[in-house]
Amino acid sequence: MSIVRSKLISYPHGFSTRRGGVSEGVFESLNLGMNRGDDKEKVKENYRRFLEECGIECEEFVCGEQVHGSRVMTVHKEDARVPYGYDTLFEADGYVTSDPGVPLAIFTADCIPLLMADEKAGVAAAVHSGWRGTVQDIEKNAVNSMLELGASCENIKACIGPAIGRCCFEVGEEVIEGITDLLHGDALDLYDKKENGKYMLDLKGVLKRSLINSGLSEENIDIIKDCTMCLHDKYWSHRYTGGIRGSQASIIMVPESFKS
Repeated sequence: MSIVRSKLISYPHGFSTRRGGVSEGVFESLNLGMNRGDDKEKVKENYRRFLEECGIECEEFVCGEQVHGSRVMTVHKEDARVPYGYDTLFEADGYVTSDPGVPLAIFTADCIPLLMADEKAGVAAAVHSGWRGTVQDIEKNAVNSMLELGASCENIKACIGPAIGRCCFEVGEEVIEGITDLLHGDALDLYDKKENGKYMLDLKGVLKRSLINSGLSEENIDIIKDCTMCLHDKYWSHRYTGGIRGSQASIIMVPESFKS
C-alpha cells in the first residue's frame, strides 16, 4: 500500500495513490472511485486497505457528489456512509466536523485535495478544490466553517495534496481572470503565458496564497509537490487518461480519543 501523508498533521489521514489495491483493467490497482464502473467488491477491498493504512478503523465515512462548487458542509456521525451505501448523495465539495471518529473523504484525479486540522480545538476539514472551487473561495468557506466550530486560524494546519502541477496545468484566459480576482491582482508570479495564448498555472500556489489571505500562517501550510499528470503511474490523472480512470481519495478524521 502506498499513501502520502502530511508532515504537519498528526490526525489519522492520508492521500491515496493508485498503488496497492485489487482493481483490474483500466482501474488497476487502487481505485477508490465509487461510481466509475469498477467492481464494487474490489472497491470495498481497496477502501479497507486504504483506511487501515491511514489508521482509520471506521467502515463508514462522509462523502458525497462533488460538483466543482464552493459548498462546505458541517457534518456529523449520522452523515457517514459506507461505499455504495446509498443511491442519493448530497452535493458538496467540502466537509468540516468536530465530531471525533467521523472520517471525511473527498475524491480527486488532478484537482487539489485539501486536508486541514486544528488539533487543539478538535476540528477537521476535507476539501475538493479544482480551479472552479478555488476561484469561488471554497478554501475560505472551509476555514470559516472550522472557525464556527471553535478552531482558530493560528492553529489550523493545512496540507495541499497531490494534484496537477504548473508543469502540466494549461488553462484559458477565464481561469487567469478568476484567480486574479480571487487574489486581488497578486497572481502574476503564479502563471506563465504560452505562445498559443494559453497559460500554465500553479493552482497549488494559488490555493496556498488564498489560505494565507484567509488567515492561516504560511508555516502551517504543507504542500505535496507531486504532479498527478507527470506521475501518472503513481496517481490517477484525468487529463492524462482522458477521463478513463479511477480516483484517488483523501481522508481525515478527528481521533475518537480527542477530548476538548
